[in-house]
Amino acid sequence: FIQMLRSTKKRDVLQLLRRVPEEMLPFVVEAAVAAQSVASLAALSDFLDFGKEPKSLLEKFLYAAAFSPRPSGELLHLVLDKLDGKQLAPEVWETGIVAVGSLVGKLCQQKLCGLQEVERGVETILGGLRGAKEESEVVIYLLALGNAVLPETIPILLDHAEEGPATAMAISALRRFPARHISGKVKRAMRRIFHEKRKSYEKTCRLAAAEILLDNEPSPMDVINILLAANEMETETATFLLLKVRNSLRADHHHPARKIMRDIMKDPRINNYNFFSKAGISSSFSGPLTVTQDLLSTFGLDLLFLEGGFLRKSISDFSLLSHGRRLHAAQVTIEAQGMESMLGENVLEGEEEPELMAGMSAIFFDVQLRPIVFFQGYTDLMAKVLLSSGEPTSVVKGNLLLMDHHQVIPLQSGLQVAIKLQGGLGLDISADMDVSIWEQELKTSINTRGSLAIDFQAELDAPFLQATLRSQTEVETSIHFDTMLKFSSSPVLMCLQLREEQVPYR
Repeated sequence: FIQMLRSTKKRDVLQLLRRVPEEMLPFVVEAAVAAQSVASLAALSDFLDFGKEPKSLLEKFLYAAAFSPRPSGELLHLVLDKLDGKQLAPEVWETGIVAVGSLVGKLCQQKLCGLQEVERGVETILGGLRGAKEESEVVIYLLALGNAVLPETIPILLDHAEEGPATAMAISALRRFPARHISGKVKRAMRRIFHEKRKSYEKTCRLAAAEILLDNEPSPMDVINILLAANEMETETATFLLLKVRNSLRADHHHPARKIMRDIMKDPRINNYNFFSKAGISSSFSGPLTVTQDLLSTFGLDLLFLEGGFLRKSISDFSLLSHGRRLHAAQVTIEAQGMESMLGENVLEGEEEPELMAGMSAIFFDVQLRPIVFFQGYTDLMAKVLLSSGEPTSVVKGNLLLMDHHQVIPLQSGLQVAIKLQGGLGLDISADMDVSIWEQELKTSINTRGSLAIDFQAELDAPFLQATLRSQTEVETSIHFDTMLKFSSSPVLMCLQLREEQVPYR
């Protein structure tokens, strides 16, 4: 369908968009974005009215742009024009800003940072961040900077990490930079946050700062100081941190801290029962799924609990490592805060009582999506409990072009082979969180369904000979990850379940 659209005139694409049945329209919009021809983008520009179209269709268009494997300056221009100076629904505006960050980052990877559209995109994000009044706005602009991964924005992210209202989001944006950009200045800031040199920080921020230090060529002193600090922390936070250290020891040779850790563990003053016997229920696990000469795919699961046994944060992560590069294929984070006070627990001395909130955020193929809030505040929670539809919240749903490669290879014989490779992904991810105050139960479920189709074609075309080699591959999979917690008794009962259905591979 994309190949057909690439050779179609603007008038015909526009007619198709206007006449296609409503249920097919999102598919045609996604394909028109993926085609990225001058005609298809011009037709989209005429067709999409950001004041009238349903939110779901506009989000489909913006996510299709954000996931585009090799976006053009024209695509970014179209997105910026559609967002410019209009009164938009909050979801559409948030998705749009996140998409701008992703497009800017991908164009810079293609060495197109000098394009006028890219400069306009960067200024849209930075100007918005400077003028943002609400914390929710600051969070979205920081997410966009995390998608863009521009080294020149690191000082801005550091300012927000140390002083801003959205410390956690600024640190998570910094975590997306490769090790070569995690300079001494970044590490000094992370030490100040972890060791709380200037002010106190929420425990998840301190843990994220420690992870940046551990994951980016740490110095032996950093590792020792983190271990010593863990000895002073509450049980759950210390358990989580020590498991992180153990993971890097257990990890294959790819973990940057492994050698340093092994040397430090020779010291009995650190490697002893007193240090490593924290008996919390928090856990951190990561292990390989596939290992080949060129590729390592890993699955990781982090669960951080509060002292009273309530789940504070869970992160499930599928990553691919190849030739020194890391790709987050999928990372889903579910957070809940402020639950302690609801269950009659006391907040630790010196800590502010956090607002009651639960939500989730996700990264797919290195694109951070806009976060989803399940409920914010006690009133909102009660409304959701009483008026719950039982329907899971859709995180992302649609069809994306993941690979788009065209190359001509000259052979020694003087002939030429033209190679085309395209890969499309159909994705449907939904999440649900159900809190029962009366039963004292918390259930979360993440459902991921995906299908990948790859089309490969090699064509030899000569006056006396024609040959074509073609292969098509299709994979379908679905993964369900459920957690259930019961706090009605002590200790808290927890059940985790990861279900994977049969994978057809054609």
